[in-house]
Amino acid sequence: MMQPPCPSLSQCLYPACGCGYNEEYTKLNRKMFIMSKAIPEPVTKLIEAFSRLPGIGPKSASRLTYFLLRAPDQVSQALSDALRDLKTQTQFCSVCYNITVDNPCPICGDSKRNQRVIAVVEEPLDVLAIERTASFDGVYHVLHGVISPVNGIGPDDLRIKELKTRVERGNVLEIIIATNPGLEGDATAMFIQRELTPKGVKVTRLARGLPMGGDLEYVDSVTLTRALQGRNEL
Repeated sequence: MMQPPCPSLSQCLYPACGCGYNEEYTKLNRKMFIMSKAIPEPVTKLIEAFSRLPGIGPKSASRLTYFLLRAPDQVSQALSDALRDLKTQTQFCSVCYNITVDNPCPICGDSKRNQRVIAVVEEPLDVLAIERTASFDGVYHVLHGVISPVNGIGPDDLRIKELKTRVERGNVLEIIIATNPGLEGDATAMFIQRELTPKGVKVTRLARGLPMGGDLEYVDSVTLTRALQGRNEL
């Protein structure tokens, strides 16, 4: 979600950072402003850059920065080269919209994969999660998000139209909706189901149930209900 614009640049202690004005970023900007008096500007800039990454706070950002500062030049150069290649050599697959170097991606271009079964996932990392199971031989379609009215994300902001186009071309037997369980994931799954069912394609959803090694007394009621509804014959 994009940060809202600062209502008054005079309220931001570090307006040059270009971040949105809210409490979290204001605290971070204040820390950056204080640190800039004792720390060289290049160091401060890198700490701020790391702090913008998901899951990286100011302390972790500082540790990463000083690690690179003390590390051999080859380490920093390798990181710089990797970041450059990430932006210049990667692209979206024109078929499944996964991140790839070659177009189409190796999965879509693999003749041994079942091109008639498509697993619909939210993000590229979900493709990796399913591939690690080594139990799915179909192909994928990456939505790059879920429907989220709270965050201003609607169906047109996702790759749902492209999914419909793949189905309309024919030769698709089943769509496996593999969005995350939850309000937004379920809403996205229901929308896709309504859009694709009239086209004569089979639409299924990943099963939900008990985790391996879990105890019934610790399972929440929603998960247990789903497990009962999706029970299989032995």
